[in-house]
Amino acid sequence: MKDHVELRSGAYADSVTLLQVSRAVQTTPGVVAAQVAMATGLNLEVLEGMGFDVPGSSPNDMVVALRLDDDADVATALSAVDAALVPRRPTSGDATVAPPRTTGAALRRGGTGAVVLVSVPGASATVEAMDALEAGHDVMVFSDNVPVAEEVALKTYAATRNALVMGPDCGTAVIDGVGLGFANAVRPGRIGIVAASGTGCQQLLALLHHAGGTCAEVGVRHALGVGGRDLSSAVGGLATREALSRLDADPDVDLVVVVSKPPAAEVAGELTAYVDTLGTPVELGLLGRGQRDLTAVAEAVLARLGHDAPDWPVHGADNTGPATGPLLRGLFVGGTLCDESMLMATDVLGPVRSNIPLTDDLALGDELLADSHVMIDFGDDALTQGRAHPMIDPTLRNEQLARAAADPSTGVILLDLVLGHGAEPDPAALLAPAIEAARSERPIPVVVSLVGTDLDPQGLDAQRDALVAAGAEVHLSNAAATRRALDLIGAFQ
Repeated sequence: MKDHVELRSGAYADSVTLLQVSRAVQTTPGVVAAQVAMATGLNLEVLEGMGFDVPGSSPNDMVVALRLDDDADVATALSAVDAALVPRRPTSGDATVAPPRTTGAALRRGGTGAVVLVSVPGASATVEAMDALEAGHDVMVFSDNVPVAEEVALKTYAATRNALVMGPDCGTAVIDGVGLGFANAVRPGRIGIVAASGTGCQQLLALLHHAGGTCAEVGVRHALGVGGRDLSSAVGGLATREALSRLDADPDVDLVVVVSKPPAAEVAGELTAYVDTLGTPVELGLLGRGQRDLTAVAEAVLARLGHDAPDWPVHGADNTGPATGPLLRGLFVGGTLCDESMLMATDVLGPVRSNIPLTDDLALGDELLADSHVMIDFGDDALTQGRAHPMIDPTLRNEQLARAAADPSTGVILLDLVLGHGAEPDPAALLAPAIEAARSERPIPVVVSLVGTDLDPQGLDAQRDALVAAGAEVHLSNAAATRRALDLIGAFQ
């Protein structure tokens, strides 16, 4: 085999586009591996791990790395790269009208009432979001890696205009039953959700959808994501209060649920006092030590609405033998699911190391390895610079799965798989072979929380069946999956 690596200075495409380019080029005859990416530090580490030698570069360079059969033609492979990089242009519309060059100009053409979705590199997101706010629109900032000071500035300005800023790093929202970002497909109803958490919101959407059946009362009308930092001390719940005010004023919302990653204590106290002033009942689901898990929050919502909680489904229990070592390794694409599992594990096992640790002394190093219990959030900002979110590109997580499986001290591997509109079209097709490979040397128990609904485009049943066939035990509830993993580790110890 032979390698070809070249830098394209000044060339740029977003991470999702480059992921698609890499996958398209890899189907070219003679191409063994293809990685087309911006030359960020994280991407260079991935390329180095693949065995590519990348010359000196800057993050503004595009790297084209190809591994070819000895008899393959480099020029043909590069032509495939160039063809995949050509932007797809719309085939309808008035070609005589120049497209707008700014967000504000586009909004002036589109009229009033639109929610603006900002999905650009974090360094550019604030400018576009402010342009939309100045034009009188609400904004959903999907972009991550936005400085917290800029988030505060956006939300402070939005408060002067009664506007809502969802995000930054807002991956999920539902507006009038229409999902945005990674939202799951659910039946509409009369519940409103305010979520300082993307996958926490998705877990609630999935559990309520499963429990509600055809009952519209248990369906979700709105799910307003506010970004995972909104209930931090720095931001102070600015967007959460605006979202709660809107849902309280909506006559079609009977109950509001607030779900959050562990909030700042003082902000949680202020929030509790604020919800007491509202006319609509509010169920608080704020993760933290001594607080309820997300499944318990969903069960409390059902009880408020007069419904019994179901037995949350489990599949593949026969796959799971005893733990093969003393340590639990949790590898997550969802930050809130990682937080939830880490809180539960800490109560049972003691300290857990993480890249999003509960305390600073438990932070992992760059290698993401430790001789201890570990939980990793692959969707954290530090691991998505120049890369698509792991719900779209699971490469890093799958690599870490192989490393965890090769460690003889690993006793149980805990994973999540999150479905939804914007996620990978068939994520089990990528995760199932990785699970099967992880279990090929020894039967390590792999426990998966599968967050999704039967209406999601990926097909909940098909995803579940593929994971079970690969040897995993699959739960709809992340909390239940975590308890199962903890039981297995506890039995080993």
